[in-house]
Amino acid sequence: MHYTEDEVIQYVREEDVKFIRLSFCDVFGRQKNIAIMPDELERAFSQGIAFDASAIAGFGDEAHSDLFLHPEPSSLIPLPWRPEHGKVVRMISSISYPDGTPHESDTRRLLIESARKAESDGLRFYFGSEEEFYLFRLDSDGNPTAVPHDQAGYMDLAPDDAGENVRREVCLMLDSIGIHPESSHHEEGPGQNEIDFRYSDPVQAADNALVFQTIVKIIAKRNGLYADFSPKPIADKAGNGLHVNISVKADDGSDNLGYVIAGLLEFAPDMTLFMNPVSASYSRLGSHKAPTYISWSEGNRSQLIRVPAAEGEYRRAELRSPDPLSNPYIAFSLMIEASLHGIRNRLPLPSPSDFNIYKAENSNLKGLRRLPLSISEACRIASESDFVKEHIPSQILAAYMER
Repeated sequence: MHYTEDEVIQYVREEDVKFIRLSFCDVFGRQKNIAIMPDELERAFSQGIAFDASAIAGFGDEAHSDLFLHPEPSSLIPLPWRPEHGKVVRMISSISYPDGTPHESDTRRLLIESARKAESDGLRFYFGSEEEFYLFRLDSDGNPTAVPHDQAGYMDLAPDDAGENVRREVCLMLDSIGIHPESSHHEEGPGQNEIDFRYSDPVQAADNALVFQTIVKIIAKRNGLYADFSPKPIADKAGNGLHVNISVKADDGSDNLGYVIAGLLEFAPDMTLFMNPVSASYSRLGSHKAPTYISWSEGNRSQLIRVPAAEGEYRRAELRSPDPLSNPYIAFSLMIEASLHGIRNRLPLPSPSDFNIYKAENSNLKGLRRLPLSISEACRIASESDFVKEHIPSQILAAYMER
């Protein structure tokens, strides 16, 4: 449900809400929040709530630390892991300078602007994510160990699949707040799981991706486990991916998926730093179905982009390089911008690579570009990219360079 400011105020009064969390994330996608009491809600809507941004990545230093949070009423959700009496709710907030000017490092705003740009061209993008994570046991002090929750494999059943109940609890909690998973299953790695989401508009999809990770971590902890979203939790096993399905609908009914794929392929190296933001990201790429060459094909999971077997509203392209530590607002924004470039310039779609990349002869790989092989190479490419400079504020780019 999309609430207005007045409806939020009424909801808070009628539903015994005692705390309102104003949430946002830093430039790397790490979630932050400040809790206010109901009496402060009207001031939050009219003026914003001040916070010290000097300790938050990408938001400046002590000399320019006063910023304001402005809650978005349509993003209101109750937090189902908090008490039923004396409820806690959350609203995602935009970020501004004291004079009301939007802050450059508000990555959600970047995505909103990219989506609006597409709409002005008569295009609407939709995203559906597939997030993978590992479950590890905790020690007697409650700290994570390196011991996976089970030794099951791809789509195994209980009792081998010990993560079944955790996934069930996660899906039910998501559903209770209006986020609807499509499917869930055990993945290839020991203790590795995947939950997939139905497509939604770009901003909602990115919001849901962050809420999802929070809920998984909370449910895991309740079950005496640790949820690990890092790209390569176990060196010789499958890494965690954030596979992103993207589709586009045009007001004129035209089919633009080929141009979308061409645009994504064109700027794949430039975007990699933001899709794969840590050193361990590059240990994942190139192994266990994680891509390394810049190529595409129908239904082929060894490629950077595949077009799953689907018809009608489910026809889409799946980008397989991102991992769960990426900031989804930045990732989805860049995907839209690359797609718009492909559509506007009617970029020709390269020939598909209809073979298994991992078993291919060198002659088949000849001429294919590769994704960056390291975080340092990804930084260099991003810093030299006109595409990145056009669509990523310098303050955000600098934060990634300094990480």
